[in-house]
Amino acid sequence: MSGRSADATSDHRFPPSDVDRLLGQMTLREKIGQMTQVEFGSITPDQVGEWAIGSVLSGGGGNHGDGSAADWRAGVDAYVEGSLQSRLGIPIVYGTDAVHGHNNVLGATIFPHHIGLGATRDPHLVEAIARASALETAATGARWSFAPCLAVPQDPRWGRTYEGFSEDPSVVSELGAAAVRGWQGTDLPASGVLACAKHFVGEGAMEWGSAGRARHPWIDWWDGWGEEWQIDQGNISLDEAALRSTHLPPFAAAVAAGVATVMACYATWRHVPLHAHHQLLTNVLKGELGFDGFVVSDWMAVNQIDADFEVAVERSINAGVDMVMVPFDFRGFIETVERLVVEGRISVQRVDDAVRRILHAKDRLGLLSGQGDEVPLDVVGCAAHRALARRAVVASAVVLKDDGALPIRPGEDVVAAGVALDDIGLSCGGWTISWDGGVGPITDGRTILDGLRTALGASIPHTADGSGSVRATVGVVAVHEFPYVEGGGDRANLNLPDDQVEVFRRVRARVDRLIVVVVSGRPVVLAPILEDADAIVAAWLPGSEADGVGDVLTGLAEVGGRLPVRWQHTMEQVRDNHTTELPEPWPVGHGRTITHRRTKETS
Repeated sequence: MSGRSADATSDHRFPPSDVDRLLGQMTLREKIGQMTQVEFGSITPDQVGEWAIGSVLSGGGGNHGDGSAADWRAGVDAYVEGSLQSRLGIPIVYGTDAVHGHNNVLGATIFPHHIGLGATRDPHLVEAIARASALETAATGARWSFAPCLAVPQDPRWGRTYEGFSEDPSVVSELGAAAVRGWQGTDLPASGVLACAKHFVGEGAMEWGSAGRARHPWIDWWDGWGEEWQIDQGNISLDEAALRSTHLPPFAAAVAAGVATVMACYATWRHVPLHAHHQLLTNVLKGELGFDGFVVSDWMAVNQIDADFEVAVERSINAGVDMVMVPFDFRGFIETVERLVVEGRISVQRVDDAVRRILHAKDRLGLLSGQGDEVPLDVVGCAAHRALARRAVVASAVVLKDDGALPIRPGEDVVAAGVALDDIGLSCGGWTISWDGGVGPITDGRTILDGLRTALGASIPHTADGSGSVRATVGVVAVHEFPYVEGGGDRANLNLPDDQVEVFRRVRARVDRLIVVVVSGRPVVLAPILEDADAIVAAWLPGSEADGVGDVLTGLAEVGGRLPVRWQHTMEQVRDNHTTELPEPWPVGHGRTITHRRTKETS
């Protein structure tokens, strides 16, 4: 890859400071400890101090105690206190997958996933959401979020499509930089959280069928291996020009916004693992883009580089990975790096550069000097943040089609159907309380049906299957995807399931106007219902304040969301983006504006 070359062992950009003096006091074992990130269930607080560990994390579903904010705070504090017992007393930075709010924590505000925020085209809103998420995260003691995701998804079959803001890199760049500013805040030591731009670089451009199971030893437990992991963590075959023009700009924008950390990508570029790509991680990211933070690996991603763990570790660290998300066998990792340094396969200079970068980020956060105020726990799930989330739900909704069915007016007879209308778990999607999410009342929140009933001041009858014989003026039917994460959401078939089409048909037969609400993490194929629906609204994965969708349907708020990705009407169009089959897909930017029917004050 072309561009100015830079050696990561000499091209750091921060001046000599307490960081360098601290580095000079450290033993090799202590330096390697700082390069180590461990899953909290695999290490005790005492061991964190004993091994001078640099970071502890909670992955998706990695909850403390009963999952409450109070138990989280107690759990994180115990690990921080353990780290202060190390010889030099260097505190850990605790990381977590807070990707749409502090989504592991019961009662936290769950915001729309990134794909919904991409529909808002509103950087100020995205920054405010990241700031609120940072406050809720910091309140529990965690000071590092693995967000924002800066993927530029190109294929909706990919199970992480909803984690990207848009298929348009300019949208991803603008909103990603806004998220970085929100997470880190204007006073990082006081209440900021280290942001993490992920996953560098090219994620979203992997090819269908390129993700072989042999590359993923950590997912052998996945039930029903079949179509899963067909594209996620696969191969990117783009040429350099395409990689640079489409996938690099969001990271350049994040670096310009001051992002403190970057996470490398599981994928391969032209079959070279990105976790072992020196040219990209060191020459381009740290050199050309001037990134002076640190690079962290993804969960067990280093293990995928080579079957020989020593070779895998050697290649990743020499390529530019500064901290390794081990996440389990921290002893084996530390001893391996120590052995590789002694043998001269990893230089002391490379280790020093990595540790300097890590300590610099901790210094920016105020951890080395004890700066910052404790954020109160009552900010978690507070009314102001829930109001912000509801505003985001309204702004993210996209009216895909409307033949005069919207808005629903007071006094009209309404019937409702579909499981997703009254299910918080389906509204939140993956990365909520558990890694892959769930159905039902998994956390506090209000459903789409709650919003409809409140807005219309009526007890709207609702059935999951659309059964019933009473005719009505308006029908509202929700169709949905079930929650999924990562490669477990790779799907060869995005058609609506037959049972959901049948729900639609049952209601269609007994209403004058039928409105469909799509609760999904990506465009799904709506061909069986497209012509017969009078209106279709994409609600994406709205989160814990899904009642905001009720404002959209009833005209309590103006709706003007625009598609962040193309929405194909057939699977042929999904598989071939250049197909001429009609009807043509709805393009990026598509969406109808629905104006207010009344204000809340007069409702």
